[in-house]
Amino acid sequence: MTKPKVLISDKMDPNAARIFRERGCEVDEITGQTPEELMKIIGNYDGLAIRSSTKATPEILDAATNLKVIGRAGIGVDNVDIPAASSKGVVVMNTPFGNSITTAEHAIAMMFALARQLPEADASTQQGKWEKSRFMGVELTGKTLGLIGAGNIGGIVASRALGLKMKVVAFDPFLTEERAIEIGVEKADLDTLLSKADFITLHTPLTDQTRNILSKENLAKTKKGVRIINCARGGLIDEAALKEALDSGQVAGAALDVFQTEPAKESPLFGTPGFICTPHLGASTSEAQVNVALQVAEQMADYLVNGGVTNALNMPSLSAEEAPKLKPYMALAEKLGSLVGQLAHDNLTDIAVEVEGAAAQLNIKPIVGAVLAGLMQRYSDTVNMVNAPYLAKERGLDVREIRHEKEGAYQTLIRVTVGTEAGEKSVAGTLFGNNQPRLVEIFGIGMEAELEGNMLYIVNEDAPGFIGRVGSTLGEAGLNIGTFHLGRRKSGGEAILLLSMDSNIDETVLASVCKLDGVKTVKALSF
Repeated sequence: MTKPKVLISDKMDPNAARIFRERGCEVDEITGQTPEELMKIIGNYDGLAIRSSTKATPEILDAATNLKVIGRAGIGVDNVDIPAASSKGVVVMNTPFGNSITTAEHAIAMMFALARQLPEADASTQQGKWEKSRFMGVELTGKTLGLIGAGNIGGIVASRALGLKMKVVAFDPFLTEERAIEIGVEKADLDTLLSKADFITLHTPLTDQTRNILSKENLAKTKKGVRIINCARGGLIDEAALKEALDSGQVAGAALDVFQTEPAKESPLFGTPGFICTPHLGASTSEAQVNVALQVAEQMADYLVNGGVTNALNMPSLSAEEAPKLKPYMALAEKLGSLVGQLAHDNLTDIAVEVEGAAAQLNIKPIVGAVLAGLMQRYSDTVNMVNAPYLAKERGLDVREIRHEKEGAYQTLIRVTVGTEAGEKSVAGTLFGNNQPRLVEIFGIGMEAELEGNMLYIVNEDAPGFIGRVGSTLGEAGLNIGTFHLGRRKSGGEAILLLSMDSNIDETVLASVCKLDGVKTVKALSF
């Protein structure tokens, strides 16, 4: 079996390349390339490991014809066009935990620097001045820290602040009451946080919802004399408005490690009294750089060799332990999605993926992704679990997930139901022996069949001699039937034939079968 090939295009700890090799990948370390140089070679690689220098643009991704995964050694993925990667079926991973402590500690350090005016005091003293009375600081003990973003890094900052005997108020739409109690913070809305906080620190990604979250209007809502720290992402603060707030005294001090434009060679904030900054040093410790390099190598190798998905930004996570157990379910799910996609001709409005019995105990996200991958094959030849959800979203398809813990007729079951102009259409399948995918129901008719290779689907009126006529027609065309599956609603009612064929079925044969008495629908299927 050919080993996956990985390109490390930014400088990383050398142990990253060692891990890739130990885990079954070939690795090339080629750094400092121009975009044009990268475009010439990227088509040779299955994986691309980067830090912040390499830009994974749509042009680079168009040239990356074999690329399966991009791994960012760090949290931010501003240098990766995630929609473009997703449309190409490329998994995008980051390492959100490798530099969490380092970034949190930098935020705490910036908070201390603001509270005691350390940069200004250092510069003054080194100039031979002794301005002891000029630098009157404030204590952190007893002050309220406003935490915007209470995820991994925010949670670490909260624990450090609580250790300093500060009160912590947190705003985060995803923070539950239980989690707030667990980390010891008060959950609040943004306006409440702004009015209460003596210090505000930001720990949220940059999204359409968080861009300029500290706008001119919101800065005006803060407690007068607040001090603000941002070690997360540039663009979370309106920098021009922050300059005005510092000049007016509404904000007593601000410490930024990140800027809207980086590298920040100029800024209206530079030289403003009460302002301190660092050049995006949040993750810049030797420990953090080693951690993220090792993590990105482990995650990418796990995906390329074993199918495990960790810290992906455009695909459900799937651990290496889960992958073997879920693999047969995902194979079944993709076949069911493909089947309903080939048979439901109308414009689809929605899709429901139901899991029952043993399947309900599993991670359902990869199962849903596999269903969509099968279904979306009707729209694209290059579809997989990464880009299928985006294709579904583009077409306005509403996707629902449903679990039924209780077993039904089968110990484990997956049902796929699509909404069409003619009503709902549903197919269902199970696993025989826990690993062999089987169709067990099609459009309300019970039928057990393997979905493999070339198949012929026929809907007809149940009548004596029909099966013989179908066999004769196919035989006259020189086509051999591999397996034969029959289901019907009732005697003399609607029946379905599903035949596996040893070769492809052309349009002439389909037309001949269509002419047989009682035939309602004929469709050639491929799996």
